[in-house]
Amino acid sequence: MNAPEAATAIRPGYWLQAKRELARRDATLGRIIRAHPRIAIARRGEAFGSLARAIVGQQISTRAAQSVWDRLVAVAPQMDPAQVARLRMPRLRACGLSGRKAEYIRDLAKHFADGRIHAARWDEMDDEDIIGELVAVRGIGRWTAEMFLMFNLLRPDVLPVDDLGLRKAVGLHYGIEPLPAAVRSLGEQWRPWRSVATWYLWRS
Repeated sequence: MNAPEAATAIRPGYWLQAKRELARRDATLGRIIRAHPRIAIARRGEAFGSLARAIVGQQISTRAAQSVWDRLVAVAPQMDPAQVARLRMPRLRACGLSGRKAEYIRDLAKHFADGRIHAARWDEMDDEDIIGELVAVRGIGRWTAEMFLMFNLLRPDVLPVDDLGLRKAVGLHYGIEPLPAAVRSLGEQWRPWRSVATWYLWRS
């Protein structure tokens, strides 16, 4: 699975420092960074809508996901968690969601609406605590939570070791069998900028 494309170009404040430090520590990564100048990770949309859209897009084509999303937005224009939580299952199913995905969307909305997801406190929380909140929602696994940390919260030190695109790039450039444990071990030299290293390896 590849990284999601960025929606808006807002370069994180740490980006230039991270590039310099990574290039100094890791010659292979330095070559990749120099081959992709003047581009950076970019923030995606707001929290609830981004997570709901990730659920909608699971295991279907981009075109089909866009069609379902457009219909969902038509019945819940504000994408407000409380509004979505009140939608009945037949209304959600009519948007093109499977029964399971409709349940996932409602569960996500309820987690936001009743405060089980502490979005207002995320700035004070570490990555693993946020991942723990997100994976408690039905339909959100660790990979989705890690992508959210990288692309929505712009957390600098996320290493999604189960991501197939990252593992393929590691195998290609470092000549190792890119099992999760090996990727995790390699990534120790990239701390605290593992999100940045991952992003450039995706670009490669």
